[in-house]
Amino acid sequence: MKRRKFLVSSLGLVLAVSCSVFANQTSKNIRAFAITKIFGDGIKLVAIALECEKILTLKDIKKDDFSVENRTISDVFISDEIGLKKQEKGKFIILLLSLEDKNLSLSKMILMSNSTIKANKTSKKPWVAGDKPASNLVFEEPKAKITYQGISYSTDSVKNLVADEFLQLVFQDRITNKTLRYNLYIPKNTKDKKLPLVLFMHDAGTTSEYHKATLYQGLGAIVWASPKEQEKRPCFVLAPQYDEIIVDDNSNASSMLETTINLINELVNKYNIDTKRIYATGQSGGCMMSIAMNIKYPNLFAASFLVAGQWDYKLVKPLANKKLFILVSADDLGAFPGQNLITKQLEKEGAKISRDIWDGRWGDSEYRFAFDKIISNNNPINYVVFKKDSVFLEGDSKQGASGHRNTWRIAYSIEPIREWIFEQIND
Repeated sequence: MKRRKFLVSSLGLVLAVSCSVFANQTSKNIRAFAITKIFGDGIKLVAIALECEKILTLKDIKKDDFSVENRTISDVFISDEIGLKKQEKGKFIILLLSLEDKNLSLSKMILMSNSTIKANKTSKKPWVAGDKPASNLVFEEPKAKITYQGISYSTDSVKNLVADEFLQLVFQDRITNKTLRYNLYIPKNTKDKKLPLVLFMHDAGTTSEYHKATLYQGLGAIVWASPKEQEKRPCFVLAPQYDEIIVDDNSNASSMLETTINLINELVNKYNIDTKRIYATGQSGGCMMSIAMNIKYPNLFAASFLVAGQWDYKLVKPLANKKLFILVSADDLGAFPGQNLITKQLEKEGAKISRDIWDGRWGDSEYRFAFDKIISNNNPINYVVFKKDSVFLEGDSKQGASGHRNTWRIAYSIEPIREWIFEQIND
C-alpha cells in the first residue's frame, strides 16, 4: 500500500506523518487538531489529533511512522474523541508530545490598549489599585500547518482541555459603573440541588484584556472544573479577568472588589448556588483581594484558600473567626514575612491556628499524610509554609519573585486542601 506523507507545524513545530491508513483519503478529508492542557505553570501544547474517515485500531498504526520536528513523541494511540483518552478503536490518531521538550510556553506580553501606566524601564513608581499596567498577558493559540502529498492546509481548531468548558461573559456593574470580563464554569446538573461556587482571582502578572488569561496561566481556576474534580465535588467556578490592578502593597483594593461582589450576587440570583458554600481563593494579588473581601464581607465566604499573599496585619481582625487555609513559601520575600505577621496578629485576636512546614517536591501520598496531620488539630485556620528551596524546578533561577510564583504552581494541585475547602459550610 502506498505510503503518504504529511507535514504539520504548530508554533514552529513540524509534524511529518507517514501512515498507510490514510492511503485512500485526500487532503480535504484529513483534519488535524492541536490539543492543549493546563499545568501549574500554564497552558502547553501536549498532543495532536489526526482525524480519519475510517475507524482504526492500534494494529493500524506504529509509533515509528510518526515524527515531530523539535518535539519528542512519547506515545501514539487511538481514541474516539479529540482528547487524551486511550481506546482500542476510534477515528482519531493521538500523537502525545513529551513535556520534557523545551520552549513549550504559549504566553507573551503585549501592550494594553487602555493603559494608565506607560512602559518606562527607569520608573520606580509602584502600582496603585485601579491602575491599568502598560502591558498585558496573552496566550498564542497553537495552530498547525499540514502538508499532505505536497498540499498544505491549516488545522481546523484547537481543543483546550477543561478550559473550553468555561463560558466567557461580561458583567456591566450599574453600581460601580465598571465592566468586568469573567469566565464561568456551570456544572452539568444544577437543577437537582444547590451547588457551591468557587471564586478564583489571579495575580497581578495576569492582569490583562485577554478574556481567558486567568484560565490559561495555571491551575487556580480550571482545577475545580476538571472532570475528576467535578465528579467528586461538583461546583460553579467563577474566574474574573481583571484588566486593572485590583490591590496594591499599601493594602488598598480597587472598586473591582465591589464589582466582583456584585457579580457574585447576580450569579446567586440567576443560578442554583448554595449561599452557605461560597469559597474564595487567589494567588498573590488575588490572595490579597480574598483577604480584603473577607475583611469587608466577613459572612460571605464559608472558607478561603490563601496562596502567596499578604495584607496589613493591623487590619485583619475580622479574619480571626474565619476558616482559612494559608500557603506560602519560605522563599517568598513578601508573602512569607507578611503571613507571619498576619497569623501572629490573628492569634492575639484569639484565633486557633495549626502550623506546619511542607516540601514542594512531595508527591500525592506525602501531601495526604501531612494534611491529615495538620488537620487533626481541628483548628479553623491552617498555616503551611513550603520549606526553603523546595518549590523550584530543577535548573530554574531562585532569584527575584521566583519563590513567590512557584508557590501557586504547586498549591492548586494538592487535592486534600480542595477537599477541606468543600467541607466548610457557613452557619
